[in-house]
Amino acid sequence: MKSEFALAFNQICAEYSLPKEVVLDAVRAALATAYRRDWRIPATQNVAAEISLETGLARIYVEQAVVENVEDPQIEIGLPEARRVRPDAEIGDVVMVDVTPRDFGRIAAQTAKQVITQRLREAERESQFNRFSRQEHEIIIGTVQSISPQGVTLHLERTEEALMPRREQIPGERYVLHQKIRVYVLEVRRTPRGPEIIVSRSHPLMLRRLLELEVPEVRTGQVEINAIAREAGARAKVAVSARQPGVDPVGACVGMRGIRIQTISRELHEERIDVVEWSKDPETFISNALSLPAILCVTLDENNPGGRTASVVVLDEHLSLAIGRSGQNARLAAKLTNWRVDIQGATEASIWALEQVNQTPELLDALRGTATLIPRLAGIIRTHEESHYPYTDEERTIMATVIKGVREAIIARREAERPGSSQARARERAQRTVEAERAKAKETAQARVPKGAYDVPLADLQLSTKVYSNLIANGLASVGEVMERVALGDEALLVLNGVGVKALREIKDAIDKSELNLLEEGGAAEEEDLVAVEEIAEPEPAAEETLEAEPEEAEAPEVAGVAVEAGEAQLPEAVATQEAEAGDEAEAASSETETEAPPAEEAQEAAAVFGDVTALPEIVEIIEEELFEDEEEVEPGESAPTRTKSKGRRQRRRTVVYDDSSGETFVVRKHRRRGGTGWDDFDDGR
Repeated sequence: MKSEFALAFNQICAEYSLPKEVVLDAVRAALATAYRRDWRIPATQNVAAEISLETGLARIYVEQAVVENVEDPQIEIGLPEARRVRPDAEIGDVVMVDVTPRDFGRIAAQTAKQVITQRLREAERESQFNRFSRQEHEIIIGTVQSISPQGVTLHLERTEEALMPRREQIPGERYVLHQKIRVYVLEVRRTPRGPEIIVSRSHPLMLRRLLELEVPEVRTGQVEINAIAREAGARAKVAVSARQPGVDPVGACVGMRGIRIQTISRELHEERIDVVEWSKDPETFISNALSLPAILCVTLDENNPGGRTASVVVLDEHLSLAIGRSGQNARLAAKLTNWRVDIQGATEASIWALEQVNQTPELLDALRGTATLIPRLAGIIRTHEESHYPYTDEERTIMATVIKGVREAIIARREAERPGSSQARARERAQRTVEAERAKAKETAQARVPKGAYDVPLADLQLSTKVYSNLIANGLASVGEVMERVALGDEALLVLNGVGVKALREIKDAIDKSELNLLEEGGAAEEEDLVAVEEIAEPEPAAEETLEAEPEEAEAPEVAGVAVEAGEAQLPEAVATQEAEAGDEAEAASSETETEAPPAEEAQEAAAVFGDVTALPEIVEIIEEELFEDEEEVEPGESAPTRTKSKGRRQRRRTVVYDDSSGETFVVRKHRRRGGTGWDDFDDGR
């Protein structure tokens, strides 16, 4: 028959759910502490207690030093007494001596009780912390014990309690006393009062654990949960993928007739759960995450200043579904994919693409493969604005191709201009090379200019008033600065505003008449040997040519809040006749041609269809002009190819031509004539 002590000991172990060794260590420590306090044992002296579970008898042992002459019996012991305890004891050894008193007394018993209780409580708290630490991030079942504004207290096991703060509750969910609910163990904290267990029902990982419980394919690893985005109580999105061939990840999670996902939804207060398929391709993944029947296109911009952005274009009738209530669908898709999602309707995105092409014609260089679709897109938008019919599959394809092409062209152009890119670095290197060459050329030119020339005012050159004023307007105030330009080459003067060939000749003649001469690179003052543009003689009289008047493109108004601007068209100057006579030079005269005005009927028709969308035809004209920049040559006897649009801009070019027979240089301007196959030249008059 077991002793009363053994029965009590076993009862304590069962009550506190503690191992016997833990309780036995607590009792030993309590007895030792009680003896130390009752008998005033110093802290430096070791005290140990032993207890028998069968009999319940306790023994107290105190550490004492073996000495020859005992002065303090409390800490010292003689050699004969020490050898009765340990036969091999010698002088200087330390032995544990049994000093168990017959009666601890009331104070010692009370102290032992308090110590035992405290040690048992600490052991219980440590056991609870270890147990629930292993259950952290798992689902447990708790019973609602109390409800307060701060949160809900749950009873877990035996005496354990957990707290579910208000922020971790599902919005709109009500709790009833003694109700059993599933919760997610969010955190286990150490506190002076014991472990504090924080649980949650709104955490996204709770949805993951519920899927693992309800879906065997997820629990066994056949289906993997890649990402979860959740707004507790309202809606959640789960991205899954199959790790085993032949397994439908979405179907496995949804279950037959949706029974699996419905069970989880009821557990989470009728929360709507969308299960989508995960993909390595970001465009496909984003399309799946939006949970829409059709998406026109997705364009990714990883280096967007606002963060990684995915521009999504959907049909106009699906725009509200794509955004969701209060932007919920787009917000969850962004959390799920870790991309910033920008959603536009098809019509709005198409008008935006046309506007970008119109404002930045340089984008056409990157749209050579799809530029022919832009006029068709303009026609689609025009017809849709009039009748509001649903877009056909072909029209959707055209819209998606053009919009995606324009977005990618804009992104590529921005990346090319971004500091640190390969294109930008190449431009910087080229710019540095050009600047270095310019600096070297300027240094060489300055070395050839006499030092005193920079102190001579420009008025001493005896230039005409017009040339003098133009040089002053360009910042040249001394003869040395002008001579420096001459040393750099004629081009350094011709690039100045108001300085042409005649002015160049006058400047060089004035310098030759002055006493100042350019120095040779060796430093000796010799006559300058310039390789420059020679004196330009007036060309032979030519027959007058009359160019067709070029239409002036109208300014484009705004379309439905989006400005669509037409490109500006310059009017060509009419060629003036030039006659050369001995000693006299005739100045070129220019005449302005009248612009073609669009018929009033066409303007009224466009206004009736688009309202103030009159710029769309201009967009088509600009684009077509860019597309047909290089026209095919027409063989003799064949008619020139006709163009669908007659209102376009003629290309103009300016070039410098050197005449070997006369030894003169001409600056001419080139125009493409309508219906012609080549470039016609005429003298610029400068």
